[in-house]
Parts: sequence; C-alpha cells; structure tokens
Amino acid sequence: MSFDIIRSGRAVLHVTNLEESRKFYDALGFIETESTDSEIYLRGLEEHNHHSLLLKKKDTPSVEVISYKVKSDEDLEFLASKLEQEGNQIRWMDKGEQKAVGKAFRYQDVSGLPVEFYAQMDSVERKLQQYHLYKGAKVQRIDHFNCMVSDVEQAHDYYIGKLGYACSEYTASEEDNIWATWLHRKPSVHDVAFMNGPGPRLHHIGFWLNDPMSLIHGCDVLASLGYGPNIERGPGRHGLSNAFFLYVRDPDGHRIELYNGDYFTGDPDFKPVRWDLNDPMRQTFWGHEAPDSWFDEAMEVLNVHTAEKVETKKAKLKKRKPTFVI
Repeated sequence: MSFDIIRSGRAVLHVTNLEESRKFYDALGFIETESTDSEIYLRGLEEHNHHSLLLKKKDTPSVEVISYKVKSDEDLEFLASKLEQEGNQIRWMDKGEQKAVGKAFRYQDVSGLPVEFYAQMDSVERKLQQYHLYKGAKVQRIDHFNCMVSDVEQAHDYYIGKLGYACSEYTASEEDNIWATWLHRKPSVHDVAFMNGPGPRLHHIGFWLNDPMSLIHGCDVLASLGYGPNIERGPGRHGLSNAFFLYVRDPDGHRIELYNGDYFTGDPDFKPVRWDLNDPMRQTFWGHEAPDSWFDEAMEVLNVHTAEKVETKKAKLKKRKPTFVI
C-alpha cells in the first residue's frame, strides 16, 4: 500500500437541540473544545487533536460522516487518486472549509457509508493530567465505529483488500458466511466493525475509558442527572474483543459505547479469532440480554454529495438474535 491510514479520527453527528446534547455529553465527561450557535466540538481528556466528535444543530438527527486520519497529505492524495481510479466519486474539502481540519475528502464507501479521510487537524492542550476536570465516565479518546451494513462480507473484503485494514475477530455461520467483522489499522481490536443488518447505518461510536470503574462511575453520574433511561445495554463484557462495555443513547438516539479492556493486535503474525454464530458468549461473555433496540435500531447516514439520507438495503443474511448468558 502506498498510503497509510492511521486510525479512526472523528464523527460528525446532526442533533436537534444543542443545549440538551451539551448537557448529555458533559455528563459523560467529554471536553468541549469550542462551540458556536450551531456546532459543538468535543474531545476526550487524552486527545491532543481539536475534536473527535462534532455535533451540528439540524432539524433531523443523522450521521453526516465518519472520518479516518491518514499519515500525510501525500497519503491523502494517493488514496483519493486510487479511489477515483476505481470509479468512486470524491468530494474534496479544502483546508479552512471545515473548522480545525486540513484538506480532506469524502466519498460513499462500498456499503454506502459516508466516509472522510484527512491528514491534519489543529492541536490543542491535552487534559490527561488535569484531574480536576475528570467527571462522568472520564472519556479518554475515540476508539472505533460500528456500522450496520447489508453485506458484511463485501465490506470485510473491501476494507482489507482495498484499504489495508486487518481483521482481529469475526463471526461466521455454519456455512462460513461472515456475519460480523472487527477490522483495525491501529494495533487494537478495531477501528471499524461491520455487523449484519439493514444498512448502511451507523450502529455506534466507541470511546475508550481508562478502567472499568470509570464506566461504573459514568452510570452513577448519568442516573443522578436523570439519564438512567438513556442507558441501553450493560455494563457487561463482550466475548468478541474482550471489552468491558456500556451502551448509551444521546437525546437524539445516537448510540455511544463506553469501552475498556481490549488487547494488542500489532504483531504481524497475529491470527484473526473466529467465533461461531451460535456461541452464546460471543456478544455477551457475561451480562444481561441486549434489548431488541440494540439489534434493530441504528443511525441513518447521509450522502456526502447531496446531504440526503442514504436509502437502506435489506440484510443479505437472515437476522438471528444470539443467545445470552447471565
């Protein structure tokens, strides 16, 4: 590969009430970098980039784009040229067109997801050792995206073969159809995961926490502020990824995962872990049953050229809800 995708970088979400969103994300422990009457820029305590989550005030909640950081502007140019040669329509965004972000481009990936690549973002002061600012779940940094797509195997093959991602873990059926896949560029379990379902939609954005107690404290803070009903699933531990998890929904229904406990995947001889679709411990190593909303609901995404919602397609594989254990 003559380009280097570094990691998941940021997400841009449309929300209907900025003040209600601000209160919720403040309760989780995000740092507000800056804001306007129509936008809020948020980041984790560890992050030195300007933001990892941008909230834009709009009439309807949706996902504008999910973004990945590449190593340099040369990588950006090479990747865009490659994608155009493969028949993709690229939308370039010049430096200054987006607050704090350098030159970038967007396109609709093989599944129809709105994807952005950028090389440069303004630096800001890290808050890692400013412990007096730690609150809520003490969110540290963005970790990954999880996307619901109609053809997981197609997304799996595309991201590995065309974009240079590697697979850490995957779920397969008795017929060896890939049901879900966890793919990474940084040496962790994933920067993006794809799960079977009507898509393209964004299922959740995962944010890394220091330890499990940060997650538990986040639950306490959310409940004390009246956000108990926003806790959708967890706490618990996944079999896949080994992560300690909690899923919450913001005031517009955007799903956020608070996440801790995966592992290193940087060795070149690391082999992907296969999970059988019928293994009851693959999604819930321990914990309560996930509600139907976790399997059925996800965030609608926009077309990067028209800003209209992308029409979802039926899942290629038949829906199957896994067995759970307590």
